[in-house]
Amino acid sequence: MIDLPKDKKLILFDGICNLCNRAVTKIIQLDKKNVFLFCSLQSVTGKEILAHIKVDPSKIDSIILYKPGIAYHIKSSAALEIMNTLGGFWKFSKIFLILPSPIRNLIYDFIAKNRYRWFGKKEQCMIPTPELKSKFLN
Repeated sequence: MIDLPKDKKLILFDGICNLCNRAVTKIIQLDKKNVFLFCSLQSVTGKEILAHIKVDPSKIDSIILYKPGIAYHIKSSAALEIMNTLGGFWKFSKIFLILPSPIRNLIYDFIAKNRYRWFGKKEQCMIPTPELKSKFLN
């Protein structure tokens, strides 16, 4: 297992999904406190982390927010935790926590199931620009 910084939150995302790549780009823009690192689920490092936390991405079809040595979140819980961490206006997303996670995840799963059809996908994972390379694990 690679040594991950304990002061960062790692977002594991579908590297070929256009919606996921747009979300990553937006999170990077809004991450003023430099809290997040990113890793595609398809990368070698992503697969190592998934094995370490014992998550099969084919069974959850989700982004994963991993806090090394602490916990991980999937589906709507991951999305809401990311938005809450960004602060500002995004903290209002906490209101959705009043909904039970099975209900929130129905909506999340519907979007996840249709994301390639609605937003398309790439042939390969996004390659970060040199300026953003430090935000990504290989």
